Amino acid sequence: MAVMSQPPSSAASVEAVRAALATVQDPEIRRPITDLGMVEAVRVGGQENPELPLGHVQVRVLLTVSGCPLRDTITRDVRAAVLGVAGVTHVDVALGVMSDDQRRGLKERLRGPQKVIPFAQPGSRTRVYAVASGKGGVGKSSVTANLAVAMAADGLEVGLLDADIYGHSIPRMLGLEGRRPTMVDGMIMPVPAYGVRVISTEMFKPDRAAAVAWRGPMLHRALEQFLTDVFWGDLDVLLLDLPPGTGDVAISLAQLLPTAEVLVVTTPQVAAAEVAERAGSIAVQTRQRVAGVVENMAWMACPCCGERLEPFGSGGGRTVAAALTRVTGGEVPLLGTLPLDPALRSGADAGVPVVVSQADGDAAATLREVARRLGRRAGSLAGTSLGLAPVRS
Repeated sequence: MAVMSQPPSSAASVEAVRAALATVQDPEIRRPITDLGMVEAVRVGGQENPELPLGHVQVRVLLTVSGCPLRDTITRDVRAAVLGVAGVTHVDVALGVMSDDQRRGLKERLRGPQKVIPFAQPGSRTRVYAVASGKGGVGKSSVTANLAVAMAADGLEVGLLDADIYGHSIPRMLGLEGRRPTMVDGMIMPVPAYGVRVISTEMFKPDRAAAVAWRGPMLHRALEQFLTDVFWGDLDVLLLDLPPGTGDVAISLAQLLPTAEVLVVTTPQVAAAEVAERAGSIAVQTRQRVAGVVENMAWMACPCCGERLEPFGSGGGRTVAAALTRVTGGEVPLLGTLPLDPALRSGADAGVPVVVSQADGDAAATLREVARRLGRRAGSLAGTSLGLAPVRS
């Protein structure tokens, strides 16, 4: 596709074109394509390439794999970046595919020679939140998906791991049904949605409707593989949508990510609140911090008079927060109280989070506030240079 403008008065330089290409990021890896070795060749019309008209540029980009689902995005971004260079009037983008050796080199450049869980390393500054609930049906996954999208909209680098191995629902909620991760020499690239990097068991099943029937060791291995084999990149926040209850995944998470903090989702109903307390109390056994409680389905506006109704009772979130404060010995705040909003349900079914589809609503406002409170927590100083040096006498 040709894009033409006024004839240039002088030729663009290769250096200027490469500088423009350095602003283009791979949509999955979120690094400049120049740093990833994806720019194979740049040719600029002029004295060095007289066969090309003045102002014409040819760029050859190597995709990590053939059939890359984001090839059109990369082509569009490369063309737009190069057309912004003074003297460029026409850009041809040719796509190739990396060789096996190039992919191996890329993998080592990104992840290093050894498999590790980056978020468990002493220098990691990624905040990890495990979103838990005592029972299913309280809206835990909806809350997780919306918090992730809200954090990304605030400019944070966010990853979302659907660790609900049996009841995975995050792909549907983020419009990713049928999407498969890109594999680079055994390294898995998260699938992007709304600025969030997402991985779920569903993305690896041959049949979406097939059940996952794994025992404890398999669940542990699956979670470990999602944390080591996936290239998450430099994240500010990693959210994990846990299965309901206090089973194998919660225990494995504590072993694999001991610094992860627990975020408890409950409803006002007494039965749900009591079970949610147990889900949060496991943090005492695993020595994890409870970041807070989110109460879902707390109230709804009467469609006739607008009066606030409480169909599931009231005070469950506050009760859970108080109980966990006593059990853990540290303050556990009630971070937010969400209404029973049909938009939350319809947005989840349609793959459009309510913080996007109903951004001005009460539910979206509360979710954004919870996301801001979790996102702006001060990170650890572990691994951070303070610029100190011994004084020489």
